Amino acid sequence: MPAPLPLNISLRPGNPDFLDLPWDFTLSEWSGRCRYLEEVPHGLSRHPVVFINVSGTIYALKEMPLELAEIEYDLLLHMESLRLPVVMPVGHALTETNLGKRSVLITRFLDRSLPYRSLFMRRSLLRYRDHLLDAIAGLMVQLHLVGVYWGDCSLSNTLFRRDAGALQAYLVDAETVEIHPGTPPPTDRLHDLQLMEENVDGELAELGAADLLMDGIPSDDTGASIRIRYQNLWEEINRQVLINPDEKYRIQERIQVLNELGFSIGEVNLTAGDAGNQLNFRVVVTDRNFHSDKLLGLTGIEAEEMQARKMMNEIYELQATLSQNFRRDTPINVAAYKWLEEFYFPTLEDLDTLINPQTDLPELYCQVLEHKWYLSERAHHDVGHQAAVEDYLRSVSRG
Repeated sequence: MPAPLPLNISLRPGNPDFLDLPWDFTLSEWSGRCRYLEEVPHGLSRHPVVFINVSGTIYALKEMPLELAEIEYDLLLHMESLRLPVVMPVGHALTETNLGKRSVLITRFLDRSLPYRSLFMRRSLLRYRDHLLDAIAGLMVQLHLVGVYWGDCSLSNTLFRRDAGALQAYLVDAETVEIHPGTPPPTDRLHDLQLMEENVDGELAELGAADLLMDGIPSDDTGASIRIRYQNLWEEINRQVLINPDEKYRIQERIQVLNELGFSIGEVNLTAGDAGNQLNFRVVVTDRNFHSDKLLGLTGIEAEEMQARKMMNEIYELQATLSQNFRRDTPINVAAYKWLEEFYFPTLEDLDTLINPQTDLPELYCQVLEHKWYLSERAHHDVGHQAAVEDYLRSVSRG
């Protein structure tokens, strides 16, 4: 007997049709009725959530009251179009269950992601704590810059990916999101930060009460630490600079600082200053994908921002070396091609025994770069890629 069909299902192209799922039952009743169910680490949710594995791809299904799934789906689509780090919306369904009508949001599970519980409960991941705080602060800045009010920032509503030794935060839950034209007013941003503080400290307090929190992690000032990091980054991005007519170079310096933080520049606004012929200038940022866009365009490699920054720095160094050796300017695309052929691909080939379908290749390469830096610092000279790869493999085999 075929599985009952949902009343209505809307899906983006290129995804399964999901028609053979037990839609006549609520998600909490799918255990034993759905052959695709998969256990994955995840945060807490106010709604029932299940994960299914279809042909090796994991999807998250969240059951919600009527119409809410479609609303959240549209919000995620909009944020995706703004190039924000959010989970990928796949579709939404309207079902007739044994307990009445439900709506279900379908998203693609974020591959290679870590829920906050792993980061605060596993000693091996404790070194990422400060990166986690920076990642949440950076995510909130990105959202606010393009007019997104989250309304429920929490550890449970965020997933994290390793990014060249740091972390990149992704928004998972968009139920309370509001989209504003332009930047949300200061009162809304303040409220968003207050909610974040309450949620984060509350979640950590719950872990502490259950004796699940690693020693040495405070549960009462983490939210405040994120807020301070947010404020510092927000002020750096939005500050105006006063320059004299002969200081135009400071405009490019300012752009370079923001590029280093990963922000792409949309435009530069110049206005007359109060003091004679001075100028106020302020740069307008668009997204935080500066290095990842550059790397993708030059090499075809999709990477997180910090990963891309490390690899682009290597390409720039190679470009300078080639220009010096040949006594002429080497185009960046030529340097990128040689980097791929002589560094990136050979390194990954040497690490073949460590690679499986779930391996984050750019992160693995960046780990070797970090290892090379450590060895070079200790040896007081550049040890080279090959020596770094061989020592990295030995260190991994030793555990």
